[in-house]
Amino acid sequence: MITEKISEIAVKILDTTGYWGAGFLMALESMIAPVPSEAVMPFVGFQVADGKWNLWLAIGATSMGSIVGSLLSYGMGYYGGKPLVLKAGQYLLLNQHDLELTETFFHKRKGSWTIFISRFIPVIRHFISIPAGIGKMPLAPFLAMTFIGATVWNTFLLVCGMKLREQWPVIQKYSHQADIVVVAAILAGVGWFVYSRKTPRKQP
Repeated sequence: MITEKISEIAVKILDTTGYWGAGFLMALESMIAPVPSEAVMPFVGFQVADGKWNLWLAIGATSMGSIVGSLLSYGMGYYGGKPLVLKAGQYLLLNQHDLELTETFFHKRKGSWTIFISRFIPVIRHFISIPAGIGKMPLAPFLAMTFIGATVWNTFLLVCGMKLREQWPVIQKYSHQADIVVVAAILAGVGWFVYSRKTPRKQP
């Protein structure tokens, strides 16, 4: 059963690395590394639902991870500008188009709330700290909105994971149908990820 195996592997990794591991993964998620929060936080919810982790420590660890990752990206943009970001990003399959899209989003909606809203938007949330740094956004409001937005988003996914864990017997009952969906989603996701980062885009 693929769904069962994926959950076992994810839970085992978190069992081994603890709160530090979850925080580290969320730090990567807040940078330009291809680590989606949707693939981390629900399994943190599993740990809480199983009684292995404390809810508030889990939220605190992952929120601090998001802050650390965002600060690193902010610093890259602030001190190194776009050239440094692109140079470092080539090792992480950085999609320049995604970065430019995020820059456009940031410049059209300058302000503290842009950082908050960005935490809920796929792709944008991975890059938003970079244009904030390049644009020399004041650090205090950047940190405040990053913390609030990341905490709300992380907690939402964590609670979804807790609810999912509660319904795990039902999921196991229909595991074969779930496996088909999971395999299709993984293949589609991997295909899109590789294609979007390897295919050159036409300049307007």
